Amino acid sequence: MSLRRLVLLLVVAMLVVTTIGPVAAQGKSVTIAFDQEPDSLNPMYTTMTFAGYVYALFLAGAWNYDADLTPNPVLVSEIPSLENGGISEDGTTITIHLKEGLLWSDGEPLTSEDFVFTYEMFVSEKNSPLTRDPYDKIASVEAPDPLTVVVTFPEPYAPWLGTFRYVLPKHILQPYFETDGTLDNAEWNRAPVVGSGPFVFDSWEVGSFIRGVRNENYVGGAPVLDTIVVRFIPDAESYLAALKNGDADVGTFVAYSDIPELEATGHLNVGVYVSGYNEAWYMNVNPETAHPAMLDVNVRKALAMAFNREQITNDLLLGYTYPAVTYWEGTPYSNPDLAAYPYDPAAAAALLDEAGWVDSDGDGIRDKDGTALSLRFVTNTRQIRMDVQVVVQQAFAELGIEVVLENYPSDIFFNSYADGGPIATGQYDFAEWSSSPNGFPDPDTIRFTCDEIPTADDPMGDNWQGYCNPALDALFAEQAKTTDYDARVAIFHQISQVIYDDVIWVGVWYDADTWILNSRIQNAAINGASPFWNIAQWDVTE
Repeated sequence: MSLRRLVLLLVVAMLVVTTIGPVAAQGKSVTIAFDQEPDSLNPMYTTMTFAGYVYALFLAGAWNYDADLTPNPVLVSEIPSLENGGISEDGTTITIHLKEGLLWSDGEPLTSEDFVFTYEMFVSEKNSPLTRDPYDKIASVEAPDPLTVVVTFPEPYAPWLGTFRYVLPKHILQPYFETDGTLDNAEWNRAPVVGSGPFVFDSWEVGSFIRGVRNENYVGGAPVLDTIVVRFIPDAESYLAALKNGDADVGTFVAYSDIPELEATGHLNVGVYVSGYNEAWYMNVNPETAHPAMLDVNVRKALAMAFNREQITNDLLLGYTYPAVTYWEGTPYSNPDLAAYPYDPAAAAALLDEAGWVDSDGDGIRDKDGTALSLRFVTNTRQIRMDVQVVVQQAFAELGIEVVLENYPSDIFFNSYADGGPIATGQYDFAEWSSSPNGFPDPDTIRFTCDEIPTADDPMGDNWQGYCNPALDALFAEQAKTTDYDARVAIFHQISQVIYDDVIWVGVWYDADTWILNSRIQNAAINGASPFWNIAQWDVTE
């Protein structure tokens, strides 16, 4: 390396450190560290977990969830119910009453018209949100007066709390929509400089940090903190070092194996919170993009049985967790009669033989009709997932399955179909990531329904596996309009059974959230649904 290039790199590094430190964090400040950078800050255009955490700092919703996962009013005066008249007797109409005096961060009134606009943007064919759910379930949204929103469904809709978890600013975004004919390319998507959350977006240094400053117009009063900084540290060792050294005050999703080391610092508190998330394999069963072997349920079952998940949870995760059985693991909606697919490589080999995948040419790789059993195992660059890839590649090789490993940065891995995301466009055979029901703690999800399969003609959709089962669709439709709790739980047990039998989702581990907080932070009350729900009350001791 030339001396000139070395000096240049040192100058750049010094600038980055300076920017992240005294410039970004001013006054009373908390620095949150994530190992993934958001792909968008407009909730219409992202399903990424970390993006959701960040935009919640800048955008308020009608409600969030408190420390006990109970719905907590934010923009509304109370949570609608049958008792207060907010839910109609037939369950089809939800009436939302807003608090008086709501303001956007620029001082403009926040009214029921913003709720109507949010709905209209989701359902407009001119926009390409990642999904229109749950707004496509709504018949109409009306604003009879500035403080009242009336949401009407064509039939009872049990997961209605999944609507309006955030609200878009009409006075800011409508001009974009009228000028460009879409919100897809609006600058606000990555720079939401006007919002309603506890903080106001200030800057985004790509690859480094996002900074927010106190929103003086926040509902309920301005936050105690002056600034909030979200740092992006993709390297696992650097991430841990930032927490241990106090360069970051808050972290999450650390490896279980790192928990003892973090707790040993004496200034870091580690908590585990139910979040609805489960680390899992998603099987690509789309005939247009998947390896032909993936279309055979017995092959998919063989992959599950050839995968020693107990080894992963014991060796890599120190026994802190266990293999998840269903998408709703750890909640009442998970079918208690199901057990994790057993680790049984001999049975897996027999299933592959029965399916016709045998090593006919003696090269060590099974094949069928001239096609080698070579499968693409794809995930992002999170270290624990890459560790799993290596273990699986070695184990599957012993069964005659070639595994090709591919990794992408999260801002590419989670890209939509329209943006050419490798998973959304089916460039994999089985992939690993962690996800939860759309409106957790509500169990509803759209990930497995036929109409959520994205295509070139209709690139929206969350079903990146290409799985379509009309019987499962019918069960999802039934649960969505079942307001009786016990009956709805029973339907989800049936849903779990179908997904289990079809082996389209294989749990790797129960992925309860770990959050690490520096002891200097006061009044924090993290939860797994809305982790920063009370961040306006956070304080720090110096």
